[in-house]
Order: sequence, then C-alpha cells, then structure tokens
Amino acid sequence: MRRDANPDFVEALARGLDVLRCFGREHPAMTLSEVASAAGLARPTARRLLITLEQLGYVHADQGRFRLTTRVLELGMAYIGATRVWDLTQPHLRALVEQTGESCSIAQLDGSDIVYVARVAVPKLVTLSVTIGTRFPAVQTSLGKVLLASLGADELDKALAEPGRSGITPRHCPRREELDAALREVRARGWAATDQELALGIRSVAAAVRDGQGVVAAVNVNAHAAETSMDVLLEEHLPRLLRTAGAIGADWEAWHGRPLETVSRSPLMPPR
Repeated sequence: MRRDANPDFVEALARGLDVLRCFGREHPAMTLSEVASAAGLARPTARRLLITLEQLGYVHADQGRFRLTTRVLELGMAYIGATRVWDLTQPHLRALVEQTGESCSIAQLDGSDIVYVARVAVPKLVTLSVTIGTRFPAVQTSLGKVLLASLGADELDKALAEPGRSGITPRHCPRREELDAALREVRARGWAATDQELALGIRSVAAAVRDGQGVVAAVNVNAHAAETSMDVLLEEHLPRLLRTAGAIGADWEAWHGRPLETVSRSPLMPPR
C-alpha cells in the first residue's frame, strides 16, 4: 500500500529502508521470515529486497540468516559529514567533559525519538549504552524535552504521534497534561533536567543549541545517579553547559552562514 499520495513517492525504496531498520541490538541477525514479519512485507517481497541489499553490500547472508554490514555506516556518516556536526561540536564537548567529568552528547529530534549525532563519553557503568545513532524516547530525556519544547503546537502533536523506534521501555510515561506543563517550564527557563525517567541510575541536564534561526539540536551532561546528585548537576554543571550550548550555536551559525563563491571554470582550464 502506498504510504504517500505523491505520485513521485517510491514505495520500493521505502520498503528497502524498512528492511534496514528491522535490524538492531535486539535483532542483529534474522531469517527471511523474521525480516518479512518485522517489516510488514510479503515473504517474496522481503526476499527480493534482501537480495538487492546483499548485492549492494549492505546485507550479508550466512546460513539462512541476514546481517547488516559495516557499509550501512556510510548512510549515517554521509549525514555527519554533510552537516559537519562532529567537526563543529567535538572541541566543545571535550572541553565540557574535562570540566564536568561526565559524558556529554548532542542529539536531534526524529519523530518522537532523539538520535545522538555526537558524543564524548567517560568510562562509567551506566544502564544504557549510547553511541552515535542511538535512539531514545524524547519525552523521558532532557535532550528530548528541550527539542520538543522548541516545537509549535502542531509540530509537537505530529512528533508525539509518531511511533518510537528506540526499543526502550521508559520507567516513567507522563500524561499529556503533565508533559505539556513540563515543556512550558522548559521554554520558560531554557533548559531541561531528568532524574531516572528513562532508566534507573540515569540523570541529565540539557540545553538548546540555536543557530540564529531556531533550535537545531540539544546538548547535555549525563551522570550516574549513584555518583552525581541533582544539586551538583544543576548548580555546578548547568552553567558550564549553558555556556557550551551558546558556543556551539555560534559556531553552527557561522558555519552555515559562511559565504560561498562559485567560480566558473573554462573548459580549457585544467582542474586543480
């Protein structure tokens, strides 16, 4: 069934992406039948898509089970390279980690989830593993609250209506009235904090990264509840975090606002 009334919508491409998204931490390898079920596809359709993805190098088949290959990383790294997220944020994140002794991350919103796009971590025992590309429910994270608070009413309803794809069951699921009140508070003060709402032992504080036109991302300081109190997080780490968010935003705006010059090259002029 076509998921978009636009006649230019390519259903086959959408189904291929659905197949790639079936794989994850809980399902690193699957049979054809499992892929078809997870993607909501007929078995022959799933088979053709898997064969195509295998020939393109994105999937590897071994004894009847399919796995993603490292070539899939090219898709995510294309985004990282195009936006210069890592180049722009890494010096600021490293400085913030040195100041706080805690892991720090940058995330952006994707539907009702946040997706980590940059991170500098310190070796600590935490209940959830985080790497670039990790997804968490936005509602239960400080990063997510900051990003959701930046949306207009219609955009917020649309984001929350999208099913999450993190595979995480959070500890706390607020009612809509409770969430709306929390987001109003975030808008008023400019930052968000969470204390073990997503998972036991995880607390964090986050602030918005703005590029002059609006919120483009959020940055946080993440701590273990057994080691760092909320008082330390808010009184000591938050001021550093707010300065870092401002510095990242300034660099982000400068990069995307840089002047670009196009030079016409004569057909006889050799390439440099």
